[in-house]
Amino acid sequence: MTRDTYVFGCLVVALAGLAGCSRELPKQGAPAPDKIQGKAQVVLSETSQLDASMNGGGPSVYLVDGLNRYRLFFDKSSAVEAGKEYIAQGVYAQKAIDAIGDPNQGKNGYPLGSSCDSVVRTAWPALDFDVVNSYSTSLCTKVKRYPARPVFMVAQIKPVTDSSKQKEDTGAEEKEAPQVSVSTDKQRALLVAGPTVLAAPLWEPTGGTARCKVVIDEEGKIAELNSGAQLCETVPWSQFRYQPTVKGGHPVRVNTEVEVRFDPRK
Repeated sequence: MTRDTYVFGCLVVALAGLAGCSRELPKQGAPAPDKIQGKAQVVLSETSQLDASMNGGGPSVYLVDGLNRYRLFFDKSSAVEAGKEYIAQGVYAQKAIDAIGDPNQGKNGYPLGSSCDSVVRTAWPALDFDVVNSYSTSLCTKVKRYPARPVFMVAQIKPVTDSSKQKEDTGAEEKEAPQVSVSTDKQRALLVAGPTVLAAPLWEPTGGTARCKVVIDEEGKIAELNSGAQLCETVPWSQFRYQPTVKGGHPVRVNTEVEVRFDPRK
């Protein structure tokens, strides 16, 4: 065997080994589904064609978890009982749309049709093309109308059966603390944590300042949001903490307004 033949043979063996290794690389799995949990609200009064297209043949259903109220989007009929606790798996539509991104930063409208199409295919990969088209149109229309109100594409939903995880009423009536009204400036001085400056969302790229009416509980957490402004609904209120307000030696609930500035997208 000549030296050149030996070298060529070694190269062939090495390349074959590399090819074999490349074929054995593990494939990246599909992303884990989003998961939400909350009490079901069944709304029979929503009878528009848009709502019907999202209901899978049943009524409109929401899952409520604290300040979050998720509109469920079904591709098939699911039995959901009002007032019961459920866990849903699937795709949080607005979160997925924002993760896909928009090269024009929302300046040409939100959401993009291609993003809605991708979200529907991710939630329900086995759908026929014409069904994907129909659901994508419904999703885009809903999100465009109410961009800050979360839509959740349901792949699976089941009731919570573990009694230790149920968010049930104990039956004991707690005495509600009195409420006081506090001005925006005074309440701002009591802020311990919470983002009062945020990047403008894709659906409102110019940003602005939102004045949001809220109720703060005795522990200094946001308990209620009493504003229908879309920008207020996109604020992560669970991150806000205030020094508790005390009156007559006892903590009280506070009615106030919180200002949140949204910086324009670049």
